[in-house]
Amino acid sequence: MTHQQMKTDLQRTGQKQSPKTANSMKVLLLMLLTLLAISCSYDEDMEVCAVSVKLAYPENSVLPYSGARVEMKDATASIFVAETDASGIAHFVLPPGIYEATSNDQYVDSTTNVWWRYIFNGLRSLIVISPDSANQVILDLKMSKKRIVH
Repeated sequence: MTHQQMKTDLQRTGQKQSPKTANSMKVLLLMLLTLLAISCSYDEDMEVCAVSVKLAYPENSVLPYSGARVEMKDATASIFVAETDASGIAHFVLPPGIYEATSNDQYVDSTTNVWWRYIFNGLRSLIVISPDSANQVILDLKMSKKRIVH
């Protein structure tokens, strides 16, 4: 098809729009652009909550220590990890939601002639974290104890 034939076809099919149709198209386009602008505006500030998880060790086991791993998992399976400080508390900054707290750790007591390996496990589910609550969680730990022979 030559350039002249294409130009003739466009002139034949390119009928002029009525002013009413042109105005309707402009209004529709304006509405779509407005909808697009509204849907793209969002608040970038995510609300977060300070959360502390205190590990509760069984009686006659060990004193709280730093470095124990604590995990908080939300309903979308996002996992947040922190370690305990010297008082056995892990500090998090989390978005509001429902969480599960877990801790699995080993501690070797080598302060005496007989060494012991302590294995701690804890799980707590359905923890509600919100801006209007205290967000202090106590995680009870279970313990296994094994003697280390040299």
